[in-house]
Amino acid sequence: MSKLTVKDVSVEGKKVFLRVDLNVPLSTEGEVLDDFKIRAVLPTIHFLLERDARLILASHLGRPKGKVVETLRMAPVARRISQLLGQEVVVAPGVAGAEVERRIEKLPPGGALLLENLRFEPGETQNDPALAEALSRLADLFVNDAFGTAHRAHASNCGISAYLPAVAGLLMERELLYLAKSRENPTRPMTAILGGKKVADKIGVIRYFMEQADHLLLGGAMANTFLRAQGHPLGNSLFEEDKLGVARDILQESVDKKAKIILPVDVVVAEELRSSAPFKVTGVENIPQGWGAVDLGPGTVSLFREIIAASKTVIWNGPLGAYEFPPFNKGTEDVAEAVAYSGAQSIIGGGDIVAALRDLGLAEKFTHLSTGGGAVLKYWEGDVLPGLDVLQEKSGAAR
Repeated sequence: MSKLTVKDVSVEGKKVFLRVDLNVPLSTEGEVLDDFKIRAVLPTIHFLLERDARLILASHLGRPKGKVVETLRMAPVARRISQLLGQEVVVAPGVAGAEVERRIEKLPPGGALLLENLRFEPGETQNDPALAEALSRLADLFVNDAFGTAHRAHASNCGISAYLPAVAGLLMERELLYLAKSRENPTRPMTAILGGKKVADKIGVIRYFMEQADHLLLGGAMANTFLRAQGHPLGNSLFEEDKLGVARDILQESVDKKAKIILPVDVVVAEELRSSAPFKVTGVENIPQGWGAVDLGPGTVSLFREIIAASKTVIWNGPLGAYEFPPFNKGTEDVAEAVAYSGAQSIIGGGDIVAALRDLGLAEKFTHLSTGGGAVLKYWEGDVLPGLDVLQEKSGAAR
């Protein structure tokens, strides 16, 4: 870990601006449906409160696009944090300004306050220096623990670092330690599993793992585009017509690359995408008209299992079928069990697959579940993550 962390600086009695990713799903009644991201930042919150810091929590929620949206207020998140911490965390009346500053000054040592939704401010996503400077006036130290937004250059995770000492939180440190090992020094053989809907989202990651992994297993609707590029009839299966050329290029490139791309050999097909729809298993060369691929077939699962069993490191991003429509989650579940009990170091990135594994009750069986989605993909592609880049290096002293 080359960056300074919250463990490397003095926090006692300081006002600490803690950028976290509390972008959690809410019910129509305004209750938190999944608190995975909240629980992930609790170690950093506890670390700071136990040292009598006055804590200013800051996060976005949803995509309000610079406007106040009543259903995206932070109150439900504050209630859940309060329950988990066992102490009240109130929501500030805004993001910055005199009244917010006054509330923070009244915080006791070891007290915490949550700012209102950062993205209610248009300057947040624009990395507006004026908003960044206003946020900096709230605190003495900036701690970034929001790995999920590290690939974005926003006011609260980048701009603020121009005005305050900037260090990583404990979650950020954990994310980077595991992800760095997966990219720089994996135990081999290494298998990468990529799923989800769109090839367009993962072209860079596919090309990266073609060079770095020993096997690259493709599933989900993304794999359909590659199957179509090979000439297979897909019936009503979802695929990206405009990415067929890219898929052909990647398949051709893979011939001379380190990783062998493994595509499904059979699939579960259904007449429509609903849990009660009739379904059957067919080879990828025999998908009938009027039917669409919705999951991996048993032959593909067996093939994937064999490769996973021989792996020492498994990287996984994206579900392998229409997991939100059981029984079309079986392929994802079967592969998940294979990874969970393989003994391999397993690093899972991306909100959809993390949610699927948690729904299946398998989350605790994996080495690391990342809180990042796009940030994970950008990291594996080798891109600079702005929210990480602005943090101070350990070779330098905190200001």
